Amino acid sequence: MYTQGRNSSSSCGGIRVVSGISRRSPSSVVSSVGGGVSGKTFSSGVCYGGASCTDGSFGGSYMYGSGGSFRFGQIGGGFGICNETPLISCDEKMTMQNLNDRLASYLEKVRNLEEENAELETRIRQWYDRQGPPSELKDYSSYYQQIEELKNQIVCASVDNSKLILDIDNNRMTADDFRLKYETELALCQNVEADINGLRQVLDQLTLCRSDLEAQLESLREELCCIKKNHEEEIKSLKSQTCGDVSVEVNSSPGPDLKKVLEEMRCQYETMIENNCKEVEQWYEHKMEEVNQEVCISSKEVEDCNNQVVDLKRQLQTLEIDLQAQLCLRESLQDSLGETECRYNTHLAEIQNQISCVEQQLSELRAEMECQNREYRELLDVKCRLEQEIQTYRSLLEEGQQDISIGCNYNLFKFICVLLPERCMRDFIPCVLDQFPAFTYHRLSVDGEPFIVL
Repeated sequence: MYTQGRNSSSSCGGIRVVSGISRRSPSSVVSSVGGGVSGKTFSSGVCYGGASCTDGSFGGSYMYGSGGSFRFGQIGGGFGICNETPLISCDEKMTMQNLNDRLASYLEKVRNLEEENAELETRIRQWYDRQGPPSELKDYSSYYQQIEELKNQIVCASVDNSKLILDIDNNRMTADDFRLKYETELALCQNVEADINGLRQVLDQLTLCRSDLEAQLESLREELCCIKKNHEEEIKSLKSQTCGDVSVEVNSSPGPDLKKVLEEMRCQYETMIENNCKEVEQWYEHKMEEVNQEVCISSKEVEDCNNQVVDLKRQLQTLEIDLQAQLCLRESLQDSLGETECRYNTHLAEIQNQISCVEQQLSELRAEMECQNREYRELLDVKCRLEQEIQTYRSLLEEGQQDISIGCNYNLFKFICVLLPERCMRDFIPCVLDQFPAFTYHRLSVDGEPFIVL
C-alpha cells in the first residue's frame, strides 16, 4: 500500500489530535473532551456537512458535529469529525457512551457526597457549638486518682472487715470452748451435787438408825429397870414368904443360893448390856466418823466446785461482755461500711454516667469518622475507577488514531461550535489552533463558571 501525505499528531491534556492526507483512503478526525461543573441546564449543537471532489482523487463526505450539555451537577461537551467510512465500531461508540454516562453518574455521586460531607461538617460544627469548644470539655483525669484512692480504701475496708470477721470467728470459737468447759464443769458439779444428795440420804438413814438404836437402848434400859423391879418384887415376895411363923426344919442338903444365882445372872446381863452398848457406841462412832469424813470431803469438793462455778460464771460474764462489745463494734463497722459503700457507689454511679456520656459522644464521633472514612474510601474507589475509565478513553482514542489517516480540506470547515469549560480547554486550545488555524474561540460565563466556545 502506497500512502503519501502529511501526518501530524499532538497531545494536549490527555487528548490527541491527528491530521493527515491520504490518497488511498479517506480519513476522519475524532476528538472528545468532557468536563463537569454544577449549574443550570444548557445545550448547544451545530452540524455541518458537505462533499467535494478534487483532481478526481479525493472525495468523500464529512460531518462535523459539536454538542454540549449543561445539567444540574455536570457539564459535558463533545467535538467530532467523521466521514462516512466507520473507522470506530459501534461497540466502541457504545463503550464510550457508557463510559460517559458512568462518568456523569460518578460526578453526580461526587457532588452528592460533597453535599453530604458539607452537611456533616455543618452538623459537627453545630454540635461543637452546642457542646462548647473542645478545650472546654470536662477533664475527668482528676477523677481517676480519686477512683483509685476509693478502690484502695474499699480494699483496706474489706481487709479490715475480713480481720474483724476472723477475730469474731476466733472469739466465737473461744466462747464455744469456754461453753464446753462450762458444760463439763456443770456436769461435774451436778454429779457432785448428786453424790452429796446421796450422802445426805445415807446420813439421814444413819440418823434414823441412830435414833432407832437409841430407842432400842431406851427400851432395853426400861426393860432392865422393869426386870430389876420385878426381881426386887420377887425377892421381896420370897422374903415375905420365908419370914412366916411356921418354921419347918428339913433335914436335907442345902439348896442353891438363889441370891447368888441372881447376882450372877444380873452380872451376866449387865456385862452383856455393857458390851452391847459399847459395841453399838463404837459402831455408831465409827459410822459417824466415816460419815463426817465423807461429809467433809464432799463439802470440800462442793466448795471447790462452787468456786469453780463462780470463776466460770465470772469468765462467762466477761466473755459475754466482750462478745457484746465485739458484736456492737461489728455492727457499727458494718453500718459505717454500708454507708461508705452507698456513698461511694453513688459517687461511682455519677462518674460512670459521666463516663458513659463521654463514651457515647466518642462512639458517635467514631461512627462519624468511620462514615467519613468509608465515604473517603468510596470516593477514592470512584477516583480509581475514573482514572481507569480515563485510561480506557485514552487507549480507545489512541487505538482509533493509529488506524486513521486524515485528509482534510479546510474549506469544508464552515462552522464548528464546541462549548467546553475553560479548565478543560486551557491546554487543548493551542494544539487545536496549531492544527486548525481557521478555528476561533470565545470566552463566556454561565452561572459564574467560565466556558470557551470553539
